[in-house]
Amino acid sequence: MRILVVEDEIKIASFLKRGLKEERYVVDVANNGQEGLFLAEVNPYDLIILDIMLPGTDGISVCRKLRDSGIATPVLMLTARNNIEDKVRGLDAGADDYLTKPFAFEELLARVRALLRRQQEEKTTCLQLSDLELDQLTHGVQRAGKPIILTAKEYSLLEYLLLNANQVVTRTMISEHVWHEDFDSFTNVIDVYVKYLRNKIDKGFKKHLIHTIRGTGYILKEDV
Repeated sequence: MRILVVEDEIKIASFLKRGLKEERYVVDVANNGQEGLFLAEVNPYDLIILDIMLPGTDGISVCRKLRDSGIATPVLMLTARNNIEDKVRGLDAGADDYLTKPFAFEELLARVRALLRRQQEEKTTCLQLSDLELDQLTHGVQRAGKPIILTAKEYSLLEYLLLNANQVVTRTMISEHVWHEDFDSFTNVIDVYVKYLRNKIDKGFKKHLIHTIRGTGYILKEDV
C-alpha cells in the first residue's frame, strides 16, 4: 500500500518515512502543501498523512481541495495544537482522523491500520493467485500454506503484481507504484528485485507465477 506524508518538519518527515517503510508501506514525502496537493492529484494513494501547519497552503486547505476534487483517499491529520477548534476544522474539511503531536509511533501505526481497514471494508484484504496468498493488513505471505518471509520492498513488489494479476506491468509502472516518484526506472534494480522474489515465490514449485514479458515488463499469472 502507498502512503503520502505531507510534513514540513524534515526530521519528522524522515522519521515517518523510515518507520512506515519498515512496516512495508511505500512512502512518498512532500514538504509543503502545494507539493502534497500535486502528488495526491497525480498518484493513487491508499492513505495521506497530512500536517495542518504547512508553509504556503495549509493542511486544512489541502484536505478541502482534495475533497472538492473528488479524491476520497483517507486522510490522517497531524496537529501540533491539542485544541478542539483545529480538530473540528480538520474533520469538517474532510479529514478521517487526527493525531496530536508529539505522538507515539505505535499509535500512528494503529490509526493507519484502522483507516486502511475501513477503506478495505467492501474489498477483500487477501490477494490470491493459485496457491499464493498475501494479506494486506497483516502483511503475511504464503504459498501452498508455507509462510514466505519477504523484505519490505519484495513485499511491495509482490503486492503490486497481485493487484494487477494476469496483466502486464511495465518497469515504469512498477517504479511509480513500488518505489517513489523520482526513481530511475532505467536502472536494473527492478529486475534484481524480481529475481529475489522469484527465488522465494517460484523456486521449488512446478508452476511458476512470475513471468517476464521481454522488452516490456512482467506479469503474474498461473503457469499453464
